[in-house]
Amino acid sequence: MKLKHIVPLLLLTGVLAQGCVSNKKYAELQSNNTKLQQSNQELNQRLQDSEKEVSGSKIRIKGLEEQLASERSNVAALQTALNKCLASSNQGNVNISKLVDEINSSNKYIQQLVNAKNKSDSLNMVLTNNLTRSLSREEMSDVDVQVLKGVVYISLSDNMLYKSGSYEISDKAGATLAKIAKIIKDYQGYDVLIEGNTDNVPISKPNIRNNWDLSALRASSVVQSLQNNYAVDPKRLTAGGRGEYNTVASNDTDAGKARNRRTQIIITPKLDQFMELIGKAPEAPDKP
Repeated sequence: MKLKHIVPLLLLTGVLAQGCVSNKKYAELQSNNTKLQQSNQELNQRLQDSEKEVSGSKIRIKGLEEQLASERSNVAALQTALNKCLASSNQGNVNISKLVDEINSSNKYIQQLVNAKNKSDSLNMVLTNNLTRSLSREEMSDVDVQVLKGVVYISLSDNMLYKSGSYEISDKAGATLAKIAKIIKDYQGYDVLIEGNTDNVPISKPNIRNNWDLSALRASSVVQSLQNNYAVDPKRLTAGGRGEYNTVASNDTDAGKARNRRTQIIITPKLDQFMELIGKAPEAPDKP
């Protein structure tokens, strides 16, 4: 056989061999692509949730700004009235004194609104930083932290907390619970509600009647772990189950069900601490 016939055969053999390798790589790449798409969907959902929270914050800020604008407008009107009183020789000193008091009261209220907004923003930032600074990147994928009006919401996925189909705490949950327990103990005056949630798939266990039972048992497991393993004062702890009825995503997809299967740790200031956080508006001056 001549050399010019041998070379094309060798090239054809090499192309065929390369084609087999490409099919394997293609299958691997396609599998990775599917995983990336699923991860992208979950990240998009978290982005949407964050955008909703940002939207709510903007609405609250707008409300405060509208109050500030209204009070400033009121001050301007009072100042105009005061100027008219000063310009008129027929007005008495009593009316002038009352106008001065009203202006001072309005200015004080404006400052309290500003302080309340700044304090709320600062508190949210401090609490969020304290809760997230000790969590690893891997832990953060199973832990969602939000701070709303001084209340801390820590959402933990069931994959991180429990053994599959069970309410027993898994071994890998210990490190994360230890960090959360430290934060809870740092805020001694706050109450802590542990709230279990499930998806809508019925549970079939001889000792668990339904998802109400499962969610309550899971919350109780976390409460007892915080008490027994991390010395959190049980007087501060409350366990509750909400079954499948407090969804944060659609149960029509596996990703949505995974988000709904969660346990929330809610760290809440007591009433007197709320009053300290938001401040108390001054009483309106008596009308003449």
